[in-house]
Amino acid sequence: MTSFSHLSHLECARCATTVDAGVAHGLCDCGAPLLSRYDLDAVRATVSPTDLADRAASLWRYHELLPVSAPESVVSLGEGLTPLLALPRLGTHLGLPRLLMKDEGGLPTGTFKARGAATGVSRAKELGIDAIAMPTNGNAGAAWAAYCARAGLRCHIAMPAQAPEITKRECTGFGADLRIVDGLIGDAGAAVAAMVSAGGWFDAGTLKEPYRLEGKKTMGYEIAEQLGWRVPDVIIYPTGGGVGIIGIHKALLELQALGWIGDKLPRLVAVQAAGCAPIVRAFEAGARSSEPWADAHTVAFGITVPHALGDFLVLQAIYHTGGCAIAVSDDELLAASADAARLEGTFICPEGGATVAAARLLREQGWLAESDEVVLLNTGSGLKYPETLAGQDVRDAVRSRTSA
Repeated sequence: MTSFSHLSHLECARCATTVDAGVAHGLCDCGAPLLSRYDLDAVRATVSPTDLADRAASLWRYHELLPVSAPESVVSLGEGLTPLLALPRLGTHLGLPRLLMKDEGGLPTGTFKARGAATGVSRAKELGIDAIAMPTNGNAGAAWAAYCARAGLRCHIAMPAQAPEITKRECTGFGADLRIVDGLIGDAGAAVAAMVSAGGWFDAGTLKEPYRLEGKKTMGYEIAEQLGWRVPDVIIYPTGGGVGIIGIHKALLELQALGWIGDKLPRLVAVQAAGCAPIVRAFEAGARSSEPWADAHTVAFGITVPHALGDFLVLQAIYHTGGCAIAVSDDELLAASADAARLEGTFICPEGGATVAAARLLREQGWLAESDEVVLLNTGSGLKYPETLAGQDVRDAVRSRTSA
């Protein structure tokens, strides 16, 4: 009988210790994230890119390379296979005629966080976990609350007070236990640590369990498949906790090992806001890890992460692919979001706007060539951030609130 998943084991991203994937795990004993590893020889022997064409249009089309062991364990709201849109008018405006956008805004709960929630919650339920806890800047909490509701799991969320109001309402609407915390994502993380200690709940924070990453890596699979099993020259990604860019890098390496794409890898670009740019500062110093960012603030709240647990993996992905890290100002990303709406009819989130702003700067600097095929990642729907297309007075008020 063909296996639904070819998950083999878990491996520490830092010390390479291996552990059994059949039981629930958090971080490695050394404090680093655990990564899912697959029997790629078995995958190669049982499935090919051609086989995928007839499968359902969801991320579960890649189930051999996902951690859920049986189809009946899948918890789904219809996530995956988002459009890869050509942006000819915006591309002409930026001097990048081969500009594309992977638009995650149509996913359940309106953001790419649905990918990680789908695989994370499915695997948690399969491993017998009945209650999870996690800190969030908003969208991840909303997504995990939705999928926990779908799976019948209890969900406990800690969220900064300045997070978008809609994400708070989503969490409570989906039945999650929501705790509002003064401060930033690190303060929410401290609240979750206390919750986990007191309640015995499973900590599903960013990279503190292995399976959120596996859902997010499917963005990389989809980009390659949608381009006819090849890769673009550059992928530009908004980076806070960094799971998306880490996952895309992991996906590309797996596809290379399978022989489904060639030797070329796209240059990966991590975009951060100027008010919270620890990865950019580390990259500019040639460092392999980052230092915490003081007084973090940006209207792109989803990337307000002063110190990411997976910082070394983000930097590894950048260095390995010959990419870079770049910071953009709030004014630049808001203007870029408006350009995308005006020129292409795409209402993108502020984090997605940061990738447009980064593409403009990198083209002006000559780091991007006119001939480059560039994929931007829009990680969510602008409908969750209506103020980003509001009048200047509203945008000024938002900037004032986030910098307070």
